[in-house]
Amino acid sequence: MKKRAKLIEKFSFILIKIMTFIIIFFLLFFLFYIFSKGYSVLSLDFITKFPENNMTEGGIFPAIIGTIFLIIGSTLFSVPVGIMTAIYLNEYKINPKLLNIVRMMINNLAGVPSVVFGLFGLSVFVIFFKFGSSMLAGSLTLGILNLPMIIRSTEEALKTVPDSYREASLALGATKWQTIRKIVLPSAMPGILTGIMLSMGRAAGETAPIMFTCATFYIPYIPTSIFSEVMALPYHIYVLATAGTEIEKTRPIQYGTAIVLIALVLILNLAGMILRYKYKKRFEE
Repeated sequence: MKKRAKLIEKFSFILIKIMTFIIIFFLLFFLFYIFSKGYSVLSLDFITKFPENNMTEGGIFPAIIGTIFLIIGSTLFSVPVGIMTAIYLNEYKINPKLLNIVRMMINNLAGVPSVVFGLFGLSVFVIFFKFGSSMLAGSLTLGILNLPMIIRSTEEALKTVPDSYREASLALGATKWQTIRKIVLPSAMPGILTGIMLSMGRAAGETAPIMFTCATFYIPYIPTSIFSEVMALPYHIYVLATAGTEIEKTRPIQYGTAIVLIALVLILNLAGMILRYKYKKRFEE
C-alpha cells in the first residue's frame, strides 16, 4: 500500500513538472512570436509620434497616453470603492445570510463577460448620464469591471491579518476605525496591492468596454478633458487587425503595439512587486 502511494505521488510530481514546463514553453513561444513579428517597428519615433498615412506609418503615442489615462481613471474609481466595500464586508458584523448573498453577487459579477460591461457603460454613462463617448464613461465602466477583483483580493488580504492584532489595538483604547486604518490595512497592504495591480493590468488590456464608451479610431491630439474621446492600445490593435484599409501592411504595427501593451502591463506588475516588498519590509520592521 505504501509502495503504491509513493508511486502515485512520484507520478503526480512528474506530471506537475511536465505541465509546468509546457506552460512555460507556450508562454515563451508566445512572447517570442509577438516580438519577432513586431520588433522591426520598435523605435523612439514609434512610441513618441502620432499615426500617419491611414495608420500605416508613424507611431502610437496618443494610444499609449489614452491607455494610461484610462488606467488612472478606472483605478481612482475602483480602488476606494472596492477597498471600502471589502472592509465593510470583512470587518463589520453583517447578517450572515445577507453577507453570503452579497459575496455570491460579487463572484457572479466577476464572471460577467466584458462586452456586457461595455453595453452597461453605453446605456448608463454614455446615454443616460449624457457623458457621451468620453474618457469619463470609459474609466467608470472599466472601474466597475475591476470592482469584483479588488473587493475579493482585498477581502482575502484582510482575512490574513491575525485577530490578535485587532484585539490588542482595541484593548489599548483604539477605536474600530483607528484599528482598521492603522493596524489592519497596513498589514494587509501587500495583498491589496497585488489585487490593484492585477486590476490595472486588466484595465489596460480590455477592448470591449472601451469600444462602446470612449475609444476612437484616431485623434490628432492628446485629450485634455475627461469628456474627450481617447485612443487606446487594445482598441488600436483591434482596428488595425480588422477594420483598417491596409491590414497586411499594418501587420508589424499591430504586433509592435502588442509589444508595447505587454511591456506596459509588465511595468505595472513590476511596480506592484516593488511596492509590495517595501510595504512588507516596513511592516516587519
